[in-house]
Amino acid sequence: MPPRRQANHLVGVDLGGTKIQVIQVADDEIVASARRDTPPGGGPEAVVSAVAEVVGELGDTKGVTAVGVGAPGAIDVGTGVVKRAPNLAGFDHPVPLGPLLSEALGLPVVVDNDVNVAALAEHRLGAGVGSDDLLAVFVGTGVGGGLVLGGQVRRGPGGVAGEIGHVIVRDGGRRCGCGGRGHLEAYAGRAGMERTARKRHDEGTKTKLVKLAGHGRMKSSVFAKALEEADHLAQELVDEAAQALGAALASAVALVDLDRVVLGGGLGDRLGAPFIEAVERETRERLFVPDAPFAVVPAALGDLAGARGAALLAREQ
Repeated sequence: MPPRRQANHLVGVDLGGTKIQVIQVADDEIVASARRDTPPGGGPEAVVSAVAEVVGELGDTKGVTAVGVGAPGAIDVGTGVVKRAPNLAGFDHPVPLGPLLSEALGLPVVVDNDVNVAALAEHRLGAGVGSDDLLAVFVGTGVGGGLVLGGQVRRGPGGVAGEIGHVIVRDGGRRCGCGGRGHLEAYAGRAGMERTARKRHDEGTKTKLVKLAGHGRMKSSVFAKALEEADHLAQELVDEAAQALGAALASAVALVDLDRVVLGGGLGDRLGAPFIEAVERETRERLFVPDAPFAVVPAALGDLAGARGAALLAREQ
């Protein structure tokens, strides 16, 4: 009887501005997971320490051969340097996250943008299986995108390929959180939608959105609840989001000839099929070739897409 092949154990880390999700996989099967809040202060040292500690919570990691990390911001994948990540305290300047984590864990570490690794996971394991030319778009607080062309994640010379959230959909339009105007994220990101809702409310527009959210964040669940209660402003903002996404996605399809868009993130997941269908309809109305083989499909991997993609990244480097 031939000896049993030893499983290839890898660790995937999804490092976000509010949480750190870590998994251990063996042959793409999750065998352990752990999660904790991202340190709100303390800078890179605190983040590295927290990641090392939560990896330790996985249990026996003696068989682990490499660690992949998905982190927000602009990443130099070759060196593991996070060039800038405003959502992480102390990462407003270049931080050698990969080398620091490698030293702390005693393992090889590779780092990429968090949306890129989520796109990788959806392509290899989720809703993108069967397509080699796709865009994964995650609509949450902001709008992030990861581009796969010819079966490989496309990062570009500056590491920002796929950043569809900052495509201009209305020249001179609403101000984006990045400071620019008319960006997709200003219309389809939850934070931009909230800013508009509160402004319209202050100007006298009646809406249940502000009442439901109170003084807290206007979460995706708030928009879903307001839609259920037939709130006119909520419907208007969601319709605008679908239209803005349609404009951006139609341009992306015209530029690189995609056959699939995987749509996820908090807002995409929460609003479900009606929102997905609206985005596909708005996109198709704007396509150069209306009957092109193209579809918008819901993401399949949920909250673990980032961590699973990070583990894949570790395997494929």
